[in-house]
Amino acid sequence: MELSRNLKVDSVSRLNPTPPREIEAHRPVSDAIEVMRRDGVGCLLVTESGRLVGIFTERDLLTRVLAVGKILSMPLQDVMTRDPVTVQPKDSIRTAVKRMQTGGYRHLPVVDDRDRPAGILSAKRIVRYLVEHFPETVYNQPPNPNTAPDSPEGA
Repeated sequence: MELSRNLKVDSVSRLNPTPPREIEAHRPVSDAIEVMRRDGVGCLLVTESGRLVGIFTERDLLTRVLAVGKILSMPLQDVMTRDPVTVQPKDSIRTAVKRMQTGGYRHLPVVDDRDRPAGILSAKRIVRYLVEHFPETVYNQPPNPNTAPDSPEGA
């Protein structure tokens, strides 16, 4: 199988995104920290009336809360990333990779056609897919493909 073709054909749902961890936008940051700690996750999908309105990540906690001395009782809606880039289960893996690469994201919310959270896609899941389905392509790459050794290896 050809990697570029499969990335266009295989859908995000094939990656089995992690079930969504949701929290309401009006809840305090301290509640989000507790959920993230308890569940061992790096991000939460922030909702209002069941619809995705934002994402709260470890990076948001560090840069928008702790680094600027904000209180943990403030609502998530004041420090979350609003209107995050998303994918739908039927979108191609290639689409997800491009969106993650363009935005520098480690997590992408997966939403249904009504913007309700359906899962969270992590960069780790994409790497696992690549390694499991294309081990020769992943494992047989030289450290720097643009250079050649000066002398032959071995005896």
